[in-house]
Amino acid sequence: MPKIADKYLQVDPWKVVEEGFDPGRNRVSESIFSLGNEYMGVRGYPEEGYGGDTLLGSYFNGLFEESPVTAHYKGIIKSLRFMVNAVDWLHTRITLDGETLDLAESRFSDFRRELDFRTGIYTREFVWHTASGKDVRLTFERLVSMKVSYLGAQRITFTPLNFSGSIQVRTGLDLAVIHEDQQRSYWKELKQGEATGGVAGILGETVNTGNRLFSGFRVDAADALENKLIQSESYIGRELVLRLEQGQRTTLDKLVVNVAEKDRAVANDELWRRGIELAAQHTQAGYDAVSADQCAYWAQVWAESDIAIEGDPENQQGIRFCIFQLYQTYHGDNPGFNIGAKGLTGEAYRGLAFWDTESYCLPFYIFNNPKAARSLLEFRYRTLPEALKRAKELDCEGAFYPIATIDGTESCDLWQHSNLQLHVGTAVAYGLRHYVNITGDKAFLFEKGAEMLIQISRFYATRGQWGQQSGKYGYFGVMGPDEFQLMVNNNCYINLMAKKLFEYTLEVLEAMQSEASAAYGELATRLGLTEEEQEDWRNKAQHMKIPRDERTGIFEEHDGFFDLPHLDIHSIPVTEFPLYSHWSYDRLYRYDMIKQPDVLMFMFLYNSEFSPEEKRANYDYYEPRCIHESSLSPSIHSILAAEIGRSEEAYKFFEFATRLDLDNYNRNTREGLHTTSIAAAWMNIVYGFGGMRSDGEQLVLNPSIPERWQSYRFMVTYQGTKLLVEVDQDQVSIRAMSGGEVEMTVYGNRVTVGEAGIRVPLRKAVIQ
Repeated sequence: MPKIADKYLQVDPWKVVEEGFDPGRNRVSESIFSLGNEYMGVRGYPEEGYGGDTLLGSYFNGLFEESPVTAHYKGIIKSLRFMVNAVDWLHTRITLDGETLDLAESRFSDFRRELDFRTGIYTREFVWHTASGKDVRLTFERLVSMKVSYLGAQRITFTPLNFSGSIQVRTGLDLAVIHEDQQRSYWKELKQGEATGGVAGILGETVNTGNRLFSGFRVDAADALENKLIQSESYIGRELVLRLEQGQRTTLDKLVVNVAEKDRAVANDELWRRGIELAAQHTQAGYDAVSADQCAYWAQVWAESDIAIEGDPENQQGIRFCIFQLYQTYHGDNPGFNIGAKGLTGEAYRGLAFWDTESYCLPFYIFNNPKAARSLLEFRYRTLPEALKRAKELDCEGAFYPIATIDGTESCDLWQHSNLQLHVGTAVAYGLRHYVNITGDKAFLFEKGAEMLIQISRFYATRGQWGQQSGKYGYFGVMGPDEFQLMVNNNCYINLMAKKLFEYTLEVLEAMQSEASAAYGELATRLGLTEEEQEDWRNKAQHMKIPRDERTGIFEEHDGFFDLPHLDIHSIPVTEFPLYSHWSYDRLYRYDMIKQPDVLMFMFLYNSEFSPEEKRANYDYYEPRCIHESSLSPSIHSILAAEIGRSEEAYKFFEFATRLDLDNYNRNTREGLHTTSIAAAWMNIVYGFGGMRSDGEQLVLNPSIPERWQSYRFMVTYQGTKLLVEVDQDQVSIRAMSGGEVEMTVYGNRVTVGEAGIRVPLRKAVIQ
């Protein structure tokens, strides 16, 4: 199905710019102009209130509510949890001559908004033409601090163009925010009030889960004629009258501290005291100081993680937008947080994290911010107890990690996904292996990772069975990454990844015995690990069924896949997409049509273990059957197409990768950004055109370059060394920017890369 861009934003290498206001696209823009800092996120909604189509979204990582699920059978979840819409800390209302500003009703002109990747500041401005004939230019700025995770800042600038006079502004904290998906507010107020020093705050609690949130603010308005505290149920704010002089700028600054707390052992009075203290401390500096810190933070990010493309301005903007959003979503300052499929930009997918974290997001952080990568793995370790409970619910031992979660519990209410999709555990194990391989962090592996591996292996050792005719071990009644194949047997991806899991777990335990024997002994005793159990894993790995046609070298996605009725996916009318909305649910499962890469996915993850011929044969078989109903799908196809010499095909799949949300290719950006797909866009460049492979003993680079590009460059951190890779139409240059020398493989040759760097001729792709 062709994906068509909806282009309405200006192309700029360092900004997203929208000129002119389109009410029909407002929700899309609210997603695109979202801000976040891992701890909290806020959509780009108009803080002054908007009577048109809008989603006022303010979210905090890991802050959740729950709703019951009717469970008729054992193993089906009884409640689901979701990221809850929280305090509107930007809440503002502006009145002039009795008219309250609302872009759905008010007359205005010269509308422009921009998001600057170098500053992390979202700016929106326009001229308001009041019914009384007054014209005033309003400029709204906002940021969420990347340095102090619970700090947000807002600046409003008023410039009267044809009058002098006064304007009324009400600004504060609104806790009665509606969670759109449920059409209700999930907050009850516990306390509100003003402390010394001008800080006003409010403390709330979610009605079901008891998650709490303190929000406190201070306003700085030097030209205020009046400034008084106002309070009502679930709201506290200040009402100001500002003096305006024609042609002069008048500013109002608001700094806000938000403190989320999920630990019920912390008393309300203690949380209130801590919140007030933090608000008093961090709102003193002022807007200018906070924005200066913000600029410094982003300057460092771009110095270490930029991807520069010459000759393709749209994708230059696109990939910087992706990198910007990845850092906004996660940077490792809060261990135990995860990455929701929409990040902190909307309510779709309920703020839940999927297997995408380890399989698509983790590589970006491993190579750009290893601290964040470790923090992501910490989330899985901290939620191991929940995975152990979940396995027992499914009559298994060990740890069964959920397909969708916000706190470690399963929050997918579709049993066919929550019970049958077994591949999250192997993704966690692969992510751990990948992280340790690139960073060398054996301390984390031995202290926490090994325990996860043992418990994950126990699950896979008790969830599988032996086929009575084949005599092989495998998994029956499952769903793999391809969600168009339900209740299948021996999904090749699951079986192969489980085999690799067993092998890696045994490898790690052997290393522990020789390198950290005391730690191994303590772990084995605590978990009751025996040699017999390890031998069982070895036996199951050796006898794992891997469906494959030996004649063609094509892996069969699952038992019987080759015999399914064939459907020419190009014969499906474009009007029937997305298929979930237009086909009966059972119809999806009748054909050899696949939703997203399954076999090709494991060929990417364990790339070094498959021959070029195998990759080509499997790509040629599965690509024509893939409908790309998942936004994660095209990147893997692009990466493999580049590897086998299909340059034009690789670029075709890449075309919308970096601009999936900027150009609203899937027509659902209004629901929030495709955060994990954004991470896939980074992989698409680095693993695709850069030809990087990181699953083997050494880092591998086989760069290519699209014909449209003059050059590109990217940076990765490998074994503590920052590498700069530059590619143009003639040559490849690689050098160490910091750290020591590293051994790697470039175009099949082992090389040593240090500060002086190396240069090799670019190898042109051979069309296969």
